[in-house]
Amino acid sequence: MASFTTFLRIDMPTAVDAEDGGRNPPFEIEVAADGEIPFPQVILRGASGEHVIGGGAIERAPAGSDEVIYVVRVPGGLIGAGETRVQIEGCRKADWRAASGGDWIKAFRALQVNPAKPAAGAAARVGVGAAGADVTLYFGIHKHMHQPYYNTTDALYWDGEKDAIFGSRTGNYTGFIPAAVRQYAGGGLAHAGLSTSWSGSLIEQLNRCARDGLCGGSFSGWNEALQALAAEKTALGNPRCDFTAFGFFHPLMALIPARNIVKQIAWHRRIVRETFGVEASPVMFPPETAFHVRMIPALIEAGVEAVIYDSIHRFRACRDYPYAGMSEGMLPPNRAEQVDPPAHDWLQLHNIWAGSKIAPSLLRPEYVAYEDPGGRVHKMICIPAERYIGNEDARGGFGALQYGSVLGQVHDRIVADGSFDPKHPPFFLLHSDGDNHGGGADSYYHHNTAGLVRWLQEDRRFELTTVRDYLDRFPPNPDDAIHIEPGAWSGADNGDPQFMKWFSRYNEPYSPDLNSWATLTAFQNMVHSVEDAEPEHPALADAIRLMLTAETSCYWYWTGQHVWDQQVTDAANLGHAMLADAAVAGRRDATPPTVFAPWVIPENPGGQTWGNNALRDAPREGVVHTFVHDISGLKRVDLVVRTVGDGAAGERRIAMTNRGPYPTRTGAAVTADYCTADLPAGAGDIRYFVEAEDRRGNVARSALERIFLA
Repeated sequence: MASFTTFLRIDMPTAVDAEDGGRNPPFEIEVAADGEIPFPQVILRGASGEHVIGGGAIERAPAGSDEVIYVVRVPGGLIGAGETRVQIEGCRKADWRAASGGDWIKAFRALQVNPAKPAAGAAARVGVGAAGADVTLYFGIHKHMHQPYYNTTDALYWDGEKDAIFGSRTGNYTGFIPAAVRQYAGGGLAHAGLSTSWSGSLIEQLNRCARDGLCGGSFSGWNEALQALAAEKTALGNPRCDFTAFGFFHPLMALIPARNIVKQIAWHRRIVRETFGVEASPVMFPPETAFHVRMIPALIEAGVEAVIYDSIHRFRACRDYPYAGMSEGMLPPNRAEQVDPPAHDWLQLHNIWAGSKIAPSLLRPEYVAYEDPGGRVHKMICIPAERYIGNEDARGGFGALQYGSVLGQVHDRIVADGSFDPKHPPFFLLHSDGDNHGGGADSYYHHNTAGLVRWLQEDRRFELTTVRDYLDRFPPNPDDAIHIEPGAWSGADNGDPQFMKWFSRYNEPYSPDLNSWATLTAFQNMVHSVEDAEPEHPALADAIRLMLTAETSCYWYWTGQHVWDQQVTDAANLGHAMLADAAVAGRRDATPPTVFAPWVIPENPGGQTWGNNALRDAPREGVVHTFVHDISGLKRVDLVVRTVGDGAAGERRIAMTNRGPYPTRTGAAVTADYCTADLPAGAGDIRYFVEAEDRRGNVARSALERIFLA
């Protein structure tokens, strides 16, 4: 008998329909080899885990040709719906434990397990709400695309690592999204589409790849399919692929000045228009899904009409929120954030990871209000992206998330609670990176999307829709404005309200993150001052680009790695050198101080905080921290405190302690002053802001913040 050296053919189905239990039926794989295989086996890898098939499940067929044929009998019930990777392998040694890598011959195939089709007359029951209306749950999909600049001072920096990073995402940045959206249209889903956010830094680098032939030329014409897709419309005439508003360089918008939020969005709108041939959406996906109500005035100024946020921060803003403890990954909500009415339909999701309960009745777009220090109220539509279901979808769509089962729990809870409002039905987004992990895989956009479309064609409890179609059909009521706790999505260390992913090591004598914020605050003030007083300065445009680049949130995300911790300082130092001769620095400063968004330690004074892998009582004494800088020097920095209910008469002014420029270990030329103030212990529910005056009489106010001091 000839020695086994290769597989001659492999016959197996490319797709099977799941049985009633939602898992694969029995099927066979026929493997032909050029010789006898001493140790054959098959490995199935899918969302349900890994399954090895060997031994008696593989039989050699009777000899009758030059081929040696093996029949692999795959039992039913092993794998769920979605794509499974099939590895067929044979070891040329009977004792596989003595084999080396060269002794294994392997081949790979893909198997799609389609969702089970309901039997005739057995379609999923559609719940009935008020006035006999069918309960339909609407949902959408959002895909986020981003690459930062890996050198803030050299946009042309490139190496083999960058070539690999971009090259491994060719499909994500070219044809994957069009492939998915065209399946929605081809499946007759009238309102279906998706929204997608593309950072300007990614687009610029893809344009360079196309121009210079980087990544083996794979990005030549990279945006053509996306441009063609941009013209396709839903039944209501909205884009099936909505390129959302975004910040050009992926800034954490909750932590940068309002004027820079406006500029980042304006720059991004321009490059979307130039690249995809359409206007960016009035809907915005903020980087890291990081939202704070203090962003609202700047977003409105930038032309944004609705903003996406992570749903847990709506739930935690309710009175009587059922805090789940440490499994939630965040501290208890601060009582000042819990101002919305209680919910009565709390639901613990099953068959996915969910660290806390959700309230389906709150999963819908609503107006959110923010009151500034002057008493003016600003409102904006906010759209929930469901934290836990979105997380599961990010693992790979169908095959990771069993849509009908998981979304069915939400649907059934709405029916049981009687909370369905046909004028404002439930709607949420499934949000994830579109170029990482399972949610960015080829299978997500192709095979799993096909399964999603088939499911929606058969199950009328659910409808996939774009954000803009939903808002056209079911506009929220501006008179019913609510509050949302600050925070990001769970991918940012659970996205806590204090944005501590970007304040790493804040409680140590030196923090690389705080160094970067102090450096950036000083740089922002320099650029703003020159922009206001010397708008024709020859280096201003380059300095503005450096400032906006330095706001990239990634430079704080990987704290402790020098290559990232150094980026903000490098940009700021170069920018300061460019503007060193600005006349405004000595004579015409009309720009008020730049005040960094203040933060409070401990996060819940008198409540609970972290300690030794457990929750512990927090000190009642809270301290407000901030960075402040002005090129003309600071005259005063005050903390203004208002007790809720007292009105203006209840204001207290506390002089903040100026601890001098924040220490730097990155060689920053200038860092902002580090200012702190003690909050009155036990003061209850307060509002506060920082007011700073420079030596020329220019006064700045921060946003109005809130905290409860127990």
